[in-house]
Amino acid sequence: MKPYFSIVSPVYKAEFILEKLVFEIQKSMNGLSASYEIILVDDRSPDKSWEVMQKISSQNAEVKSIRLSRNFGQHPAIIAGLSQAKGEWIVVMDCDLQDQPKEIEKLYKKALEGFNIVLARREKRKDGFLKKMSSFLFSKIYSFFTDTKYDNEIANFGIYNKKVIQSILEISDYIKFFPLFVHFVGFTTTSVNVEHASRDSGTTTYNFSKLLSLAFNTIISFSNKPLKLFVKFGMIISILSFGVGIYYVYEAFNNKIEVLGFTSIIVSIWFLSGIIITVIGVTGIYVGKIFDQTKNRPVFIIDEIK
Repeated sequence: MKPYFSIVSPVYKAEFILEKLVFEIQKSMNGLSASYEIILVDDRSPDKSWEVMQKISSQNAEVKSIRLSRNFGQHPAIIAGLSQAKGEWIVVMDCDLQDQPKEIEKLYKKALEGFNIVLARREKRKDGFLKKMSSFLFSKIYSFFTDTKYDNEIANFGIYNKKVIQSILEISDYIKFFPLFVHFVGFTTTSVNVEHASRDSGTTTYNFSKLLSLAFNTIISFSNKPLKLFVKFGMIISILSFGVGIYYVYEAFNNKIEVLGFTSIIVSIWFLSGIIITVIGVTGIYVGKIFDQTKNRPVFIIDEIK
């Protein structure tokens, strides 16, 4: 029987959480009295998560466990799970139980009011200071570079109509970032406040360098505004240089220039050289992203399905 709900969760270093996660999802789904499937995607976790997932799948027919061939990252893992989802409504949630399965019913009831996407807005986040601060900075920087509004209180957790997920799966961008794909495809969208819990066990695998890398790759993938800003900056420098040039020509005609300063020349050379190198570097990064995109390599490879 085709499931009405599909719950997709990427898994990484979650061996001690998975059984409770599945139990809580089952309890929530039983309250909705509808057919469902649970899709767990092992992003090649270095612990015993896969062994636990296999055990859970063998004991629960509604649980499908997928193992990727290597660690591709959280968002490619989400896309891998979505590619296997068959439900009319698809729920995406993290595996650490900070996203509370009991909130799925609230999301679904809101969707029945006529929304294709209902996002879970974490009213009181239970994350650490670094994660909250980095999330806030990312939202501000991303909003600036893409001229959009990005709410840092909203992450992956939400319920999505199958036509939304089908549209997301058609996006061929090499850089995958699920929340931004959701924003891009449109459809009728709303959000509801949900309870956000502390991590059931373990610590976040997103350190500062990973968050910085994710932010950088996402902005480069979704926006060309950095290039436009450098063009504007270059034009401003050119206009200022032209004005300074006219000034010095005027001074020369009036015999007011005696000895040009060595320091000003060196500073100008280093300053303009730095701008040139930066512009070339940013342009090179964009060319590199184009190169990655044209290779058309898969963003995930499934090793096993249980």
